[in-house]
Amino acid sequence: MNTDVTIIGAGLGGLTLARVLHVHGIPATVYEAEPSPTARAQGGMLDIHAYNGQLALEAADLTEEFRGIVLAGRQALRLLDPDGTLLYDKADDGTGGRPEVQRGELRQILLDALPAGTVRWGHKASGVRALGGGRHEVAFAGGGTVATGLLIGADGAWSRVRPLLSAATPAYIGKSVVETYLFDADARHPAAAKAVGGGSMIVPTPDREIFAHREKADTLHAYVGLHRAQEWFDAIDFTDAAVATARIAREFDGWAPEFTALITDADTAPVLRPLHALPPGHRWERVPGVTLLGDAAHLSAPNGEGANLAMLDGAELGEALAAHPHDTEAALTAYEQAMFPRSTEDPLLDGATAHGDAPESHPFHDLVVARRRHEQGE
Repeated sequence: MNTDVTIIGAGLGGLTLARVLHVHGIPATVYEAEPSPTARAQGGMLDIHAYNGQLALEAADLTEEFRGIVLAGRQALRLLDPDGTLLYDKADDGTGGRPEVQRGELRQILLDALPAGTVRWGHKASGVRALGGGRHEVAFAGGGTVATGLLIGADGAWSRVRPLLSAATPAYIGKSVVETYLFDADARHPAAAKAVGGGSMIVPTPDREIFAHREKADTLHAYVGLHRAQEWFDAIDFTDAAVATARIAREFDGWAPEFTALITDADTAPVLRPLHALPPGHRWERVPGVTLLGDAAHLSAPNGEGANLAMLDGAELGEALAAHPHDTEAALTAYEQAMFPRSTEDPLLDGATAHGDAPESHPFHDLVVARRRHEQGE
C-alpha cells in the first residue's frame, strides 16, 4: 500500500483487520487503551457463525486455530417458562453452524497471529482531527500523537473516530443487563446447573428475561435483562452487592428458584450493563482517509451478531484494501457499500437467509417470532 494504516481498538474487529492485512503483506499499527492484553476479563462465550464470523477467520487464515478452542456441547439450547416449564430443548449434535468459544481465547488467537509490536498497549485515543489531504491525527490521553494516511475506528460504542464521519451518538434502548457468575456449578449450584444444561438457557418474558450459558470450568454466566429506564437503575447502589442483588431479584418474584438462584446465589457482585444503540441504518458520506467497523459503525441492541459482524467488517475491509493497494478510496468505498446494508439486515432472519442458513433452523427463531407477535399485539 502507498499509505500507513492506523487502527484504533484491539477488539475482535480491529485485530481481524490487522491479521487479514498481515496475511496480504500489509503492515498496520493497532492502538489500544488497555495497558496489556490481560488487563481485564474479555467477557464470556461467543457463538461464531458460519455465515459471518467463520468467514472472517477463514480470511485471516485462522480456521484451524479457531477449531482448537471450540467448546464441545455448548450449542445446546433450552427455552423455559418462568415457572420452570420446559418449552424447547435442543441438544448439540456437533452439526450446528454456531460453535461456541471463549471470547478471550479467540482474541488471543488473533493477537498471537500478529507480528510483535503490532498492538501498542496503553494508548487511549482522546481525540482526532483532520490534517487535510485525507490524513488525520490521533491524540492519546497519556500524551503524544500519531498522524496517519488511513485511520480506522474499531473503538466500539463510544468511538473517538466516529465524529470525523458522523454526529450520531448511541442512545439507551430502554433495557439493561445485570451480569452474574456461579462457579463450580454442578457441585455448588446443582439446580441452576441442571436448568442451564450443557449449553445455553433462555427464560423470556416481554419485559424481563434471564439468559445463561455454561462456560469452561463448570461456570455459569448469567445475563439478567430488565426493560427499565436508566433512572430506575441509577436508584440502585451497585457498589453494595447485597443491596443490588436483592433489588434485582425482587423483579423476579414468583419465578422458579433455579432461575432466581442465578441472581441470589451468584459468586460475584452483580455488574450493570446499560444497553445502547446507534440510529437504525446509521451511515455517513465518504470522507477521505477514514472509516469505521464493528460497534463504532453500527452498534445495535444485543442480538448475537455484534462480534461476528465486527470480525466480518475487519476481514472485508482488509480484503478490499488488499484488492486496491494503490487506491485507498476505492477500497473504502467498496467496503462501506457492502457494510452499510449488511448492518441493517435482520440478524436472525434476513441475514441468515442471505448466507444460506434457513431462518427456521436458527435456534432462536421461535423466540424471535413470539417476541415480534407480542410487540405487534398479536
